[in-house]
Amino acid sequence: MQLLSRLASRHPWTVLLVWGLAALLSLPLAARAPAALNADPAGGLSDSEATRVTDLLRDRFGERDTNTAILVTRSEPPLTTPQGQATYDTFLAGLARVPGVSRVVAATPGGPLPTQAPDGGLALTVAQIPLGDGGTPALSAVRAYVRGFQATERSAALSVRVTGGQAIADDFTAFAEADTKRSEFTALPLIAGLLLLVFGALVATGLPLVVGLLSISVAMAALYGLTFLMPVSTFAQSVITMLGLGAGIDYALLMVNRFREELRRGGDSRAAAGRTVATAGRSVAFSGLTVAIAMAGLILPPVAFVRSIGIGGVLAVLLTVLASLTALPALLALLGERVNSPRLFKVTWAQSTRASAGWTAFARRVTARPWLGALLPTAALLILAAPALTMKTGYAGAWGLVPGVESRDALDDVRRLGAGGLLSQFEVVLDLQGERYTPAKRGQFQAVVEELRALPGVKAVLSPFLTPADLGAGGGGLDALSALTRRSFSADRTLLRVTVVPDDTLRAQDIAAFEARLRDTLRGSGFAYLLGGAPVGGEEFSRAITGTLPSVILTVFAGTFVLLMVAFRSVLIPLKSIVMNALTVGAAVGVVTLVVQQGVFARPLGIPDDVGVLDASLPVLLFAVMFGLSMDYEIFLLSRVQEEHLRGASNDEAVVLAVGHTARIITSAAVIMFIVFAAFMFGRVIATKSIGLGLAVAVALDATVVRLILVPAFLKLAGRWNWWLPAWLDRRLPHIRMEH
Repeated sequence: MQLLSRLASRHPWTVLLVWGLAALLSLPLAARAPAALNADPAGGLSDSEATRVTDLLRDRFGERDTNTAILVTRSEPPLTTPQGQATYDTFLAGLARVPGVSRVVAATPGGPLPTQAPDGGLALTVAQIPLGDGGTPALSAVRAYVRGFQATERSAALSVRVTGGQAIADDFTAFAEADTKRSEFTALPLIAGLLLLVFGALVATGLPLVVGLLSISVAMAALYGLTFLMPVSTFAQSVITMLGLGAGIDYALLMVNRFREELRRGGDSRAAAGRTVATAGRSVAFSGLTVAIAMAGLILPPVAFVRSIGIGGVLAVLLTVLASLTALPALLALLGERVNSPRLFKVTWAQSTRASAGWTAFARRVTARPWLGALLPTAALLILAAPALTMKTGYAGAWGLVPGVESRDALDDVRRLGAGGLLSQFEVVLDLQGERYTPAKRGQFQAVVEELRALPGVKAVLSPFLTPADLGAGGGGLDALSALTRRSFSADRTLLRVTVVPDDTLRAQDIAAFEARLRDTLRGSGFAYLLGGAPVGGEEFSRAITGTLPSVILTVFAGTFVLLMVAFRSVLIPLKSIVMNALTVGAAVGVVTLVVQQGVFARPLGIPDDVGVLDASLPVLLFAVMFGLSMDYEIFLLSRVQEEHLRGASNDEAVVLAVGHTARIITSAAVIMFIVFAAFMFGRVIATKSIGLGLAVAVALDATVVRLILVPAFLKLAGRWNWWLPAWLDRRLPHIRMEH
């Protein structure tokens, strides 16, 4: 810390020049990052069963383009008239020429999956496009063609909307990016106004924003570089923005407040900046490390998609800490007393070197009845956390977007035609264990297909055993049967394939039961098998993440315990901090479950009441971010308690004095962070809205119920045991003094 203190106070221009160059070089790369992110629900699962099925379909069955775009057309006059059919045929001919489209399947009024309404007014067209990286460009080309076609006069009677798995994922990514930008622009003016009330001076108001924007721009550039190494989640951008703004403002509040205090004590601005880093900087460094440890927990799940969020979060926090300990004090060293100009308000909200009389009196009332202060908040937090026990996770698909988004709204028409199962197809590959398919195995193969067709909830099974009667009018006759036969056998005829289409689009909470029925049937078929498709991939992704949640929690708890034990030279305080932060996280997750999954108060908050599940990555993501940020206020408060205790105050008096000195800065920082997080609730992606809701609830609870009531009450009850550390451990731990 002494090195950073000397660097920032003695060479401020050099420090600012380095940060300025880093920001300038980062901006072009940061601007490219959002487009390189994705929302693939199975991202990073390279050896999953669903991935193996996709590879077999590509390599052994010659299915190069198993991805689809579903185009919903409304025609007036309808397709049953010559004019309507002619317009539709013109549309199909142009669609087949779109780059990336390998095949177009026209609407049919009959067959196992009718894709045309009897009156011809509503129809579905399926365009096959590449999987993986080629899917998004191909879909963009399809959408561009649709816009161009609809702009022509002759197509005025044909309206087209695009949906499908790729369209839903691309809309998820696009709207997540747009929502993040909108949240930033919405929050920044509000934050600036609040900071002006806190500091009372225009120059000081701008400093926290500078720190946040510096760290965000460099972190986003690093995130763009990460996209060349692994799939990077759309959530990573939101996490970087939240941490960069939220933590950056928290740390800047602490640093600027300490700098003003040092200026009043005398000495020049550079010396004051150096002392600020040496004192408050320690709290910032330890607070940042606790957040970084929590975010690093996301690197544990064996899913590159989730690891990218963890890496992005760690980058954002470390860069925010670095900017707070170098760029900010360098600015302060150069500004000196000008940090207080132009002075717009004589009375400020939080920036005072004196303890708040009101908060001091409040702390005395809490510590006078410590059992009441400990039990009531704990009970309230447990009640709020109770809904989390019923939490369900999965990939919400179209229901992860709000109504009004084309890919979600078009799904209603797909389901109206009875073809909703097209978005939830299961691919079954039967392995003959190296033997070739012969007529002798036909009966066994057909028996499996019939058993699958008989399962409840199955709309159709695409296999070589469909007949012209099954295909119905417009089903394609012999050509369609020939195509079904080709798709059902691998080139060497040692693998068999059938596609199971459910009655309707499966919601995330219904996939496991449907999959279990399929597996029960396949296990009794006598064939070795693999089961794939988008629903299986989504379930595997969910299990991969939720299965590692216990190890993530234990790792974060262990790392945080060691760090706090070193910082505060206590065994009880780290344990208390972990338990109370866990209560905060549990309460916030319970509220998110109640609103998003159960639909309670969902509509007033702009969340549809039919989502049904939380995105699979939300529990681990919310835990990491919430737990880390909750430690900010914990360290701010405890470092002051320790400082007062080391000065000779009794345990009870140290607690009261610490609350009196820190409550204003904690509440002002919490209000600002609440605004940052709440701004993310006004978007179109349910997962992002859920993150914003969870973090807003967590910071509100943590800065009020937990930090100002529960913690002081517990510290009072623990008494001298707060600072107990075994002698043998005390000799082995490094000695670090925490101040702010």
